[in-house]
Parts: sequence; C-alpha cells; structure tokens
Amino acid sequence: MISRRHHRIALVAVFVLALAAGFVLAVVGLPQRIADVAASGTDTGETARLSVERDTLAAQLHASDEFAGRVGPDLVRGKLTGVPVTVVALGADPADTRAVAELVVAAGGSVAGEVVLTPAVTDPARADQLRDLSARLLPSGAQLPTATDAGALAGGLLGSALLAPPDGPAPAPDGAGAVLAGLAGGGFAEAPQGSPAAGRVAVVVTGAAYSGVDAGASASTAAALAAELDRRGAGAVLAGRDAADGSAVAAARSSGAGPVGRLATVDGVGTGAGRVATVLALAERQAGGTGRYGSGAGTVGPVPAAP
Repeated sequence: MISRRHHRIALVAVFVLALAAGFVLAVVGLPQRIADVAASGTDTGETARLSVERDTLAAQLHASDEFAGRVGPDLVRGKLTGVPVTVVALGADPADTRAVAELVVAAGGSVAGEVVLTPAVTDPARADQLRDLSARLLPSGAQLPTATDAGALAGGLLGSALLAPPDGPAPAPDGAGAVLAGLAGGGFAEAPQGSPAAGRVAVVVTGAAYSGVDAGASASTAAALAAELDRRGAGAVLAGRDAADGSAVAAARSSGAGPVGRLATVDGVGTGAGRVATVLALAERQAGGTGRYGSGAGTVGPVPAAP
C-alpha cells in the first residue's frame, strides 16, 4: 500500500517535472519563431514581444529548475536504499554526472564506481581498436555479446567487470581495475580513481546530441553500450541532455533499446527535474520496470509512476 507521504511526494514530483518539461518545450520553439518573424520583413513589434516572452519563460524555467534541485533529495529519498550504482559518463557535462551521483546517495544508494569514457569510444574511426581492446581486456570466464557493434562490445566488457549479474557472483575488484586501466591506456577512458566495487544497476550519463557526418553512428554506439550494460546487471538507465536527432537517447528510443530492449531512457539530465527523473528511473529499473521519461519525443511522461 502506498503511504500518504509517498503519494504526496509522487504528486509533487509529477507537478515539478511536468512544469519544467512544459517550460523547456515553450522555450525551445521561440528562437525559430523570432527568426521567422525577422525573415518575413513584416515585423510590427512581434520580435520584441517574442523576445520578452522568451526571457520570461527562461526565468520561469530557471526558477523551476532551482526548485527541483532543492526538493530533489526528498523526492528520491529511500528509493535506492542499499543499491550500489555504477555511474558511467560518456560525453557528459561533469556537473550532470556529479549531480546524479549525489542524488543516488540521497536516495539511499551508493556509488559503486565512476567511469569516465572519452570521445574515442563513439568515434567510428576508433571502432576497430575498441573491438580489439574489448576482446583482449575481457576478464577470465566472461563473455562478450555476439554483436560486432563496438559500443555493444565495450558495454559487454564494462558490464562483465563492473556489474554483478542477478544470478551470479560479483566480479573481482582487481579485474575491474585492470579493465579500466587498459581502457585508459588505449585512450578510451580516463585513469580510474581507486578500485570500483560491483554495481547492481548502472546509469550512463551523456551530453547533447552529436554533430557532424558521424553523429548518427556515434549516437548508436553510445546507445548500444548502455543497452549492453542493461543486460549485464539488474538494469541500466541512459540519461542525456535532450532527445534530439543525433543524441544517444534518441538512438536508443528509435532502435528499440527502450522498453522493448528494457533499457530505460531519460532526457533533460541537465536540469534538476531531469536528474530526479533519472534516479527515479533507476529505482524503477532495478525493481524490474522500465520506461522513457522527460519532455522529448517518445516519452511516456516526465517521471516514473510512484511505486
């Protein structure tokens, strides 16, 4: 039975995150509207009015985001009690990764290990090298997926070293250290800080959409890595700054790596609301559920439903 406090927190979470999502959607479309008016040559004060509207919405979004940041710890409290979480940064803003890790702790969980991957992981020109390194660094007794995608192979490697399978023993800490040191030596990760413990679930934090001719390939690689991590432990969440074309979140959703493949996705991790949604999605995922959350295309809502 849902307690009165949990019900109240769930209602506040939905309100805050839905409000923030609405502000984001409103702000996103304004620059194009302003540009269209300016290009039409028939501006009769419309540009000035839209600019004021943009600034007002931006201020409201900032206030909503600050509020979400302040109430976030209470909204997630107790949702991850005793759950070790592996945090993987892949092109993420360090502030986003740090904020998510802090909310994991506020939710009662622990950060089993933090892995910072470099842009080389999603660089198509380095794919063959990443495939080869994944095979060579694989801990004894572990197996890589049969896929040839470099992201899936890297995810299999990381999952075998950093995540405890639901029906098997946790990987040895020294094996995890050797894998991360090997990836760092190949230029695919930053040097590890300390020896990571085994996580039960993982969160992959990414940044904005990739750009350039290889944007689609890079996004697919990031999505495949997260999806393979999801298969190794008790689940994973892929969180990005948006769900625009060329983003890892969009690639995961369009490829069926979302609810069909069980990988949970969240867009808006650059906001307080999105970070709360990410931790709530982690709690839902480790309990066996999944979903697509945020304000981007293909979402089922701004936040998971209350348990």
